[in-house]
Amino acid sequence: MAKQDSRRDWSDQYWWSGDGVRLHARVYAGPEGAGTAPPVLCMPGLARNARDFELLAPHVARHRKTIVIEFRGRGESAYAKDPMTYVPLTYVQDVVALLDELGIDRFATIGTSLGGLVSMLMAATLPGRLVGAVLNDVGPELQTAGLERIRDYIGAGGSQPTWMHAARAYADLNGAIYPHFGIHDWLRLTKRTHRLTPEGRIVTDYDKQIAAPLRTPGGEAPFDLWPVYRALGDGPLLILRGELSDILARSAGEKMVAALPYARLVEVSGVGHAPTMDEPEAVAAIDAWLAALPAA
Repeated sequence: MAKQDSRRDWSDQYWWSGDGVRLHARVYAGPEGAGTAPPVLCMPGLARNARDFELLAPHVARHRKTIVIEFRGRGESAYAKDPMTYVPLTYVQDVVALLDELGIDRFATIGTSLGGLVSMLMAATLPGRLVGAVLNDVGPELQTAGLERIRDYIGAGGSQPTWMHAARAYADLNGAIYPHFGIHDWLRLTKRTHRLTPEGRIVTDYDKQIAAPLRTPGGEAPFDLWPVYRALGDGPLLILRGELSDILARSAGEKMVAALPYARLVEVSGVGHAPTMDEPEAVAAIDAWLAALPAA
């Protein structure tokens, strides 16, 4: 079911998961004649939603139909009754349900962190259907320090009385990731990641229970990810890495490039995990990746 708002450049797409969760995506139609080209699926990070792509998605949609996924428990997607379904393999099943509903056979992906893990799993479980990928600050080797940092803060936190209070609190938590951000940058990022409650408070825009699987041993990376990474095969592959990242080490990115024939590593200066992909060097690298995707 899709709904178009004339004031926006996307339509809302809703669909149901196999276990009865109502899910949401933003669909950008793309240019005229884009119907034969594999669309681009944009998939956000662990605690993020479709607003992460509010600038990048319309840019990508100048070239191809673009679909921005909101995983269960985030944004306008409903919360899951069972918190242990907040795991990458379930997200894969949810996205496949959308692909089936829309009749999409082949596609490319842009995935930040968790979204990149889902991309790799889709390459492994849907052979021949993924024609290219952008992995934003994620790969088959993840640094323990960064995973521990995420585990410590995800699902925590209360509410703030104003957007300015929320932005300052968010800056206090994430200042090391974006050291060059000013208050207007933090307000922009906070409005992507938070929502206003009916009571007038500002809270993070996700189900706090998404943290439940991370509390279990091995919950963040339960198996060897190199085989699923290699499943990306010989399609165009862009690996973005934040220069200050504590999740994807530069050495891991270099190994990723060596493992696949058309992989390219681009480091985004002055940011940690993860680049917003609004940075000029990230946009330029994504444009080059888009140009390399198959036309049909």
